[in-house]
Parts: sequence; C-alpha cells; structure tokens
Amino acid sequence: MPAEVYEEEYSVDGREFVAIGIASTRIKAALKILGIPSDLIRRVSVIAYEAEMNVVIHGGGGTLRLEVHPDSIEIIARDKGPGIPDIPKAMEEGFSTATDQIREMGFGAGMGLPNIKRNSDKMNVNSEVGKGTEVHAVVDIIKA
Repeated sequence: MPAEVYEEEYSVDGREFVAIGIASTRIKAALKILGIPSDLIRRVSVIAYEAEMNVVIHGGGGTLRLEVHPDSIEIIARDKGPGIPDIPKAMEEGFSTATDQIREMGFGAGMGLPNIKRNSDKMNVNSEVGKGTEVHAVVDIIKA
C-alpha cells in the first residue's frame, strides 16, 4: 500500500460502448500492482466500472479518477452531461433514464448508483441539471 497518495485519471469517451471498461480495468491493474487486498480491489472495481458506465451512457463522456491514500481508495467520476434532476430517485434500484437502444445493448438496468453505494464506505453525488454530475466514492483501507 502506498505511503503517499497515488493518483491516475482516465478520459472516458461518451457513447463509446466498445471502449466501456478500459478505465476500470486499468484501475484494477493499478490496485493489484500497489498490493491492495483482493476484497478491496473487487469493491473498487465494481465502483469504477459502474461509474464508467454512467459517464458513457448518461454523461456523454468525462473522466474517471483513482486516488489511493494510505487509509482509503477514492473513485471520482465527472461528466458534463445533462445532470440528475432527482438524485434520490436515481439511487433507487431499477430506476433508469437509459434509452431503449441502450437497454437493447444490455446496459441501463438502473443498478449503477445503487451498486456504487453498496460497494462504498462513503458516497456522494453532486449534480446540476444542464452542467453535469460528479460521483465520489470512498472505500476505507482497514489496517490489520
């Protein structure tokens, strides 16, 4: 585990469904190299993948950032999409604003934000309609 902060940021193309998962796969590889325990890697990988999916499907592109601190791992997803008008509703399992076309491709089941919350120790969603969304998820590193 790093003694100092380790940071990486990835650009995520909007509507680029062929490339979904590249950033989250790179995050998973970085965590393995840093010696993060596998149970934490699994949780962070779910968070990163769901956040990346949301940036592609709903946000029209943006960034996915990894920060590994001595006591926590943070994933920050930012987009410049349409924003979320009702965050509590978006947090409900199964609620989705994905188009029929996206659903036909097998995406947009409405589990993104709920899965991020389930795998995080802390989660915050900031969104402004017409300006975009930032999802900040934290997984605590518990030292033995």
